[in-house]
Amino acid sequence: MEKSELRTGMDSATEFSSVCINTAIYLPWLLGQCLKNGVVVKRGVCKHVNEAADMHHSGQRASIVVNCTGLSSRFLGGVQDQSVYPARGQIVVVRNDPQVMTGTSGTDDGGDEVCYIMQRAAGGGTILGGSFQQHNWESQPDPNLAIRIMKRCVDLCPELTGGKGIEALSVIRHGVGLRPLRDAGPRVERERIGDVEVVHQYGHGGFGYQTSYGSALEAVRLVGQAALAWPPKL
Repeated sequence: MEKSELRTGMDSATEFSSVCINTAIYLPWLLGQCLKNGVVVKRGVCKHVNEAADMHHSGQRASIVVNCTGLSSRFLGGVQDQSVYPARGQIVVVRNDPQVMTGTSGTDDGGDEVCYIMQRAAGGGTILGGSFQQHNWESQPDPNLAIRIMKRCVDLCPELTGGKGIEALSVIRHGVGLRPLRDAGPRVERERIGDVEVVHQYGHGGFGYQTSYGSALEAVRLVGQAALAWPPKL
């Protein structure tokens, strides 16, 4: 962008076209695609990853399990990956229309606080963020952080409230998410645990949607490998 287009305090900026997913619509659509293709969905509680093999709808024990348990991979028996930890993200969802999606590379409120504005399609509201607080397990919104988030976003994009400040924001809800980070990055690999072939698929941090298709294709490839290797040679 030209210098004349920059907000006060900015040194440089880039403008580009991208995609913003309304997850409240996208996730049910994905589930519908699974059901359409014959996937049987069941709920259950597993203390050990191998227990999932006994939950197959056929009643027979499965030979392959795909582990997509996110942060729970830190505690799941047979996995217990202590390199997985949360990066806490807090957002404010509002009805206001920003006219543009924008963000900055940093804030003056600390290294674990960020600033971005994303508008979700089909009435999904506008997301004001946020934070990236590593090793923070708190699941409830912090009111003081919420005020800082709203103030930063309104300062960055006064069009949100027509120059009327954060008091003119129409808040739908406050939200907190714990992103599943991992020291070595995402884990997408095979491992034999007991009598079960396990394909791990977790640790994608805050970029799970962006990497989902590529990671899924790799998981499918690994499942194919595991199927060819079954039954194991004893």
